[in-house]
Amino acid sequence: MAKAMSKSALIRHLAEQNHLTRAQVVDFMDCLTDVAYKQAKNGFTLPGLGKLVLVHRKARMGRNPATGEAIKIPAKKVVKFRVAKAAKDSILGKPVTKK
Repeated sequence: MAKAMSKSALIRHLAEQNHLTRAQVVDFMDCLTDVAYKQAKNGFTLPGLGKLVLVHRKARMGRNPATGEAIKIPAKKVVKFRVAKAAKDSILGKPVTKK
């Protein structure tokens, strides 16, 4: 199985492909992540890749797996990433159709 691309490898690849310096790519990536973090509560979309969304989970009853005792799990907010259909199709090898 191939290794995952590291951050430095990604920066190098993007710099070479777009004729930019590594510093420019790092600045762009930092700016993109800052915007994504700030806008996640409203839904932040990277077209063709996916969307960051804030989801409210309701309080619910659960079980302690060690003792089997019922416990109350409080309500909370969680961040989820929803993968775009185009990304799923590309990664899973399904044909990509453009409209």
